[in-house]
Amino acid sequence: MYYTGKTYKMGEVHEGTTVTDWMEQERERGITITAAAITSEWRNHQINLIDTPGHIDFTAEVQRSLRVLDGGIVVFDGVAGVEPQSETVWRQADRYHVPRICFVNKMDRIGASFENTLATIRERLAANPIAIQMPCGEGADFKGVIDLLNMRLLTWEDQAGTAMHTADIPEALQAEAERRRQEMVEQIIETHDALTEKYLLEEEVSVAELIAALREATLRNAAQPVLCGSALKNRGIQPLLEAVIDYLPSPLDVPPITGTDPRTEETQERHASDDEPLSALVFKIVGDPYVGRLAYFRVYSGVIKAGSNVMNTTKGRRERIGRVVRMYADRREDIQEVRAGDIAATLGLKDTFTGDTLAEATRPIILESITFPEPVIQVAIEPKTTADQDKMGEALRRLAEEDPTFVVRADENTGQTLIAGMGELHLEVLVDRMLREFRVAAKVGRPRVAYRETITRPVRAEGRFIQQRGGRGQYGVVELELEPLDRYEGFEFEDKTVGGIIPREYIRPIADGIREAMSSGIIAGFPVVGIKAMLVDGAYHEVDSSEMAFKIAGSMAFKEGMQRGKPILLEPVMRVDIVCPDEYTGDVIGNLSARRGEIKGVEPRSGGVSMIHATVPLGEMFGYATDLRNMSQGRGSFTMEFDRYVEAPPAVAERVTHGLG
Repeated sequence: MYYTGKTYKMGEVHEGTTVTDWMEQERERGITITAAAITSEWRNHQINLIDTPGHIDFTAEVQRSLRVLDGGIVVFDGVAGVEPQSETVWRQADRYHVPRICFVNKMDRIGASFENTLATIRERLAANPIAIQMPCGEGADFKGVIDLLNMRLLTWEDQAGTAMHTADIPEALQAEAERRRQEMVEQIIETHDALTEKYLLEEEVSVAELIAALREATLRNAAQPVLCGSALKNRGIQPLLEAVIDYLPSPLDVPPITGTDPRTEETQERHASDDEPLSALVFKIVGDPYVGRLAYFRVYSGVIKAGSNVMNTTKGRRERIGRVVRMYADRREDIQEVRAGDIAATLGLKDTFTGDTLAEATRPIILESITFPEPVIQVAIEPKTTADQDKMGEALRRLAEEDPTFVVRADENTGQTLIAGMGELHLEVLVDRMLREFRVAAKVGRPRVAYRETITRPVRAEGRFIQQRGGRGQYGVVELELEPLDRYEGFEFEDKTVGGIIPREYIRPIADGIREAMSSGIIAGFPVVGIKAMLVDGAYHEVDSSEMAFKIAGSMAFKEGMQRGKPILLEPVMRVDIVCPDEYTGDVIGNLSARRGEIKGVEPRSGGVSMIHATVPLGEMFGYATDLRNMSQGRGSFTMEFDRYVEAPPAVAERVTHGLG
């Protein structure tokens, strides 16, 4: 931002003066919590940058950003190499086929190793990193970077790193630079048939041809260019900006987006062109205390203009686009229109949320929505005073609108309000935001695990909702077959009735009734997952049947089936990666085993450090950060992400059922 003229003073994380980390909590903690969008220009190209969090608790911010971005810059620590969270983000980028370039940061820190980081990218990420630079010195000796394509040394003398100087490569590094350049050329040529032929015929391959071939390979996800530098010392940033333009795709390089026509269910394509019908995806909602709800969107085709009317095809509702703004983190600038390939935000959308599609009413399309992981941890929350009661409900509603991984629900048994999220830090930040942004003081209970319930055997069950006492009554009879799905997740509904036993207009209410009943199981009131429900029979009344009657009958049949389907409790198991010095690995492994953990492997790393891969039930991981600190004298660190649900052991199920878990 500084080099593209968007800010006139360099921000620092440790000073709390960063631009994209603008929230108070981000500046206090020195971490990114929410994705921030920035627009800037470089070499007559517009760059839309989204700065995403690194912490696994805020993984939704990464996922929704990857869904709408065309390319990514993955930043690695030159000392630590590939860290567990980097692996998570890399896998997410693979899922969305996002081309990326790599930047090895902190080359000025003691222990930095460009070679080691390259090796870890290759091994742990199964990637094809191609180093187009090498550092001139490492650690305290880091002077600048060597451009291997043009064989020149780049240095930055001034503190702000604005003036980039070009010089010859020092003689001491000449041989290594030539060796690395040869490696780079061979790696690039391997990705391109025409250049391979040229190379084998010993013809000269120009720098322009190498750049073009590397760009092509990057766009296909067949290679990832690797650069290096030091963000703190402002060295290596301009070449990174050049690489964004040289290797990452513009909207025109990306395959056309596909979606379905809600009227015909046919698949449609939209190209990145202003002349095509409008299609845009809303990927983020932010509540602003001054201007209301901001909806961030990416336009895939067509043009969105301020003051125009669009159709929210996901909900089937018309929306009016109010102001359209270009975002600079927490600052904004009014613009009149947003064209294909661009990212902006709008104010005034009432019924539009994350994952919804905006399109023309006459040419509707529904783009693939964004899927988010299920929350795995929940706490009870209550207002400190009666004055906070109403305000708390509004604050929770607005926070849940912003964050799809934050779920609010009322416990039917206790009447408590429960909030669920991706981890302790996630919920801690949300409660802190309630206090600061909405002025709501709340008391939070002890974290509880988000258990689930399911059945273990197929079962047939009937639900009858009949009330006939003169006048218009209620009549709905539903017969269901329930069976467990292979994996403990999801829900499937299938209508197997024939001959109009139940009229078509009552099928959807039956499915809705089942879904409603699944929100609270019969063992301990936890949501039900991993079930296929088949509607096989039923009965209706010409006069007394209604959607409500069949919805209730569907719910009753499901609850009856749950009772008889040998229900079990499921607990979430987390994938845990711990990095600690070798002398403490025995203690750490012993502690994990005591927590019912399963050790998947121990991976030695340079510098006398090992990484332990394990899976551990979430219920056993509370307070682990403190225990690990004590075991490793403060030198261990860990990351944790959801892996799968498994059947809870009888002792755990017993404890949870009696409200002790």
